[in-house]
Amino acid sequence: MSGPHVIRGSVSLPETELMWRFSRSSGPGGQHVNTSDSQVELRFDLAATEALPEVWKRRALERLAGRLVDGVVSVRASEHRSQWRNRETALVRLASLLAEATAPPPKPRRPTRVPRGINERRLREKKQRAETKRGRSGRDWG
Repeated sequence: MSGPHVIRGSVSLPETELMWRFSRSSGPGGQHVNTSDSQVELRFDLAATEALPEVWKRRALERLAGRLVDGVVSVRASEHRSQWRNRETALVRLASLLAEATAPPPKPRRPTRVPRGINERRLREKKQRAETKRGRSGRDWG
């Protein structure tokens, strides 16, 4: 592969903790598909890994709970004819999935107030519009 796949900062996926499985793909490739194992399934034991800081690990386990099977997250790739390219794709997918799952929660939104000047201008324009409409209902119209 093209070196260690960084999740975020200095944390990367160790090659020793990645479990690969290959099978025949149903994707593009014609008769080539019937003879080569180009589909890739990449599995990573999130519950048992030592590569992630404990805080990140808890956060990822919580956020990916629906995707995990016994603490293991798996990613499949079969878009390409080449097993090598499918391996690259699966590794990138796993790294981005873990980066997203371990990201810190967003800061809580602090509600902003409408500035007084804007509110006063809105009310002043509203009054002017009401005056304009009230002026139309005089005896001269009709």
